[in-house]
Amino acid sequence: MIRTILWIDDAVVLIDQRALPGEVRYRTLTDWRDVVRAIRDLTVRGAPAIGVAAAMGIALGTLHLPETSAGEFRRSFNRICRAFSKARPTARNLFWAIERMQRRFAESLPAGLTAVKKALIEEAVTVGEEDIETNRRIGLYGKAFIRDGANILTHCNAGALATAGYGTALGVVRAAREEGKKVHVYVDETRPVLQGARLTCWELLEDRIPATLITDSMAGFLMQQGKVDLVIVGADRIAANGDTANKIGTYALAVLAGAHGIPFYVAAPLSTVDGSMRNGGAIPIEERDANEVKHLQGVRTAPEKIRVYNPAFDVTPNRYITAIITERGVARKPYMNSIRKLLKS
Repeated sequence: MIRTILWIDDAVVLIDQRALPGEVRYRTLTDWRDVVRAIRDLTVRGAPAIGVAAAMGIALGTLHLPETSAGEFRRSFNRICRAFSKARPTARNLFWAIERMQRRFAESLPAGLTAVKKALIEEAVTVGEEDIETNRRIGLYGKAFIRDGANILTHCNAGALATAGYGTALGVVRAAREEGKKVHVYVDETRPVLQGARLTCWELLEDRIPATLITDSMAGFLMQQGKVDLVIVGADRIAANGDTANKIGTYALAVLAGAHGIPFYVAAPLSTVDGSMRNGGAIPIEERDANEVKHLQGVRTAPEKIRVYNPAFDVTPNRYITAIITERGVARKPYMNSIRKLLKS
């Protein structure tokens, strides 16, 4: 199984996803600031993986804090947490992980500063291990939606690389394969950073799962030809009503799937749900550097002076989503009720 991020010998070790598919390169980070940079520059990406990276980065930063006074220690810890919270605004798992580390900090502080450092490392490692188990449970619930011989369309990368391991949307595909089902995956290239072409295709080839790469603009034609049985994607933030933020282009796929009567599934852990947001209109959408659009793998493909709009995510309204697959079960319409029940279960 692909492991995206690990805690080894008091360092954060992660796959540099910018180097894929040409090279499998691991980076060993011993400074928490480098973990923040790794999240920002897409060395590590995917909402669950970002959450794990943040937890381990916070543990790393706290580990090297001087044990002077409890007050100064707390202020430094809060400064580290604030830096991570500014790394990427859309991924709910980032903030979920920060909140979890803050709770563990408060619980362990009475035992002393050395105990806090140990507790935060334990918590960060647990976050990573739990993520893998969570993904496996998502797969167990989701595989029922995949029939033997199904043609599946996916967008961006919601596989092992987007998590600590196994994956959400691709975890469902893996679970179906492990059950003995034959499947084939159409992979959107996912402009402008090509997470589908570079990352999802690499994962599927590694697992010997039959796959075909298409450009983003081909999806509707494939549906029209009857070549797509279902669409399954991951998520970066899910509002209380089921509106879902995911990689830019997801909304268009959902509309196309609806027009062709094709089921559209979202696979994500409940840590991606933001209960404080009643609908998707409140989800912050990250805008990234214009050079991601004007350049492709370092080569300029557009006039240098052209204006660029580069939102990294869009929001799919819940009416286009057939079901949301989580580690505690499947949420269906009305999502406000079904998601609430899963969160309480």
